[in-house]
Amino acid sequence: MLAPCLTISALPERLPARAGAVIITSGQAVPALPRRFADLKLFCVGDATAARLRAAGFRNVESASGDAEDLYRLILARRVAGTHVMVVGRGHGMKLAQDLRAAGFAVVRRAVYAARPVRALPETGELDAALFYSAESARAFVRLRPEGMEGVVAGALSAAVAEPLRGLPWRAIRVAVTPTEMDLMAVLDE
Repeated sequence: MLAPCLTISALPERLPARAGAVIITSGQAVPALPRRFADLKLFCVGDATAARLRAAGFRNVESASGDAEDLYRLILARRVAGTHVMVVGRGHGMKLAQDLRAAGFAVVRRAVYAARPVRALPETGELDAALFYSAESARAFVRLRPEGMEGVVAGALSAAVAEPLRGLPWRAIRVAVTPTEMDLMAVLDE
């Protein structure tokens, strides 16, 4: 059952006409990317976002296969010339942009979507497990204070995603070995 904790809405943000590379911190930003970026180097945080970018017609995609720190290291290692356009959600990517600027990169950060917490979860019935892909969705879930989590296993994509979940009395919180959907699904078998 899908029960998103966030609603996503596009923001009317204009992206620069030119860029040396593009940085994507979430698959939610993919619909905002213009076709003129199709051949640019696109750096993204994870493999699911990389697959989504390729499916949308972007040809020069490289995934950090991890988290924001992995993405930072990947961009540092590749040293693409020119301005890096960071396409993010409102309030996201500020530390990564700051770190890249401190490392000598020209970074233009643009918010192209907003994520807002839902006010209520749908009726779920009895759950065995709940999976969380982002710290923001985990925080939104915890704020809703759902009842009956004592018997539920929470699966988190990373330690950063698991941290806000500690606000509820889960049966267990399990963290994926690597931040991939395959490893997140594997926590259900533990």
